[in-house]
Amino acid sequence: MRIFIDADSCPRLTRTAVLRASARTGIQAVFVANRPIPGISGPTALMELCPSGEGMADDRIVALARAGDLVITRDIPLAQRLVEASVMVMDDRGWEYTPENIRERLSLRDFMVGLAENGLDKDRVAQYGKRELKAFADSFDRILARTINPSVRYI
Repeated sequence: MRIFIDADSCPRLTRTAVLRASARTGIQAVFVANRPIPGISGPTALMELCPSGEGMADDRIVALARAGDLVITRDIPLAQRLVEASVMVMDDRGWEYTPENIRERLSLRDFMVGLAENGLDKDRVAQYGKRELKAFADSFDRILARTINPSVRYI
């Protein structure tokens, strides 16, 4: 198993939590971005730089990720591509994308993009603090535990 992080938009707190978990479990964490991301270091951390351009990092993640890997991304169209390839996907707030929920999440995302394009989604700034980090960490730990030891049932 490897953990891929769509690092261009991943909050620093989430990156730090992934680095700690990677070091603790020995699972390789691959940070994929179009630019160097500060603080990516350690024996299990890898920075994968992609050429600049629309979707280049997404395409690289899709090319590298396999069933059994986990990808962390805010990008719902990327999440859909990965879920369709049987890759586990979650966002930085702990939401796990599955075959059962990805279409609904993509539809909601498209609706919100439409509102924003028409100037109807004003002052929408996503906060990322302790509450969001805790939700991510709880879900992330649950997914890692389930993957590392699939014979144990986690609620």
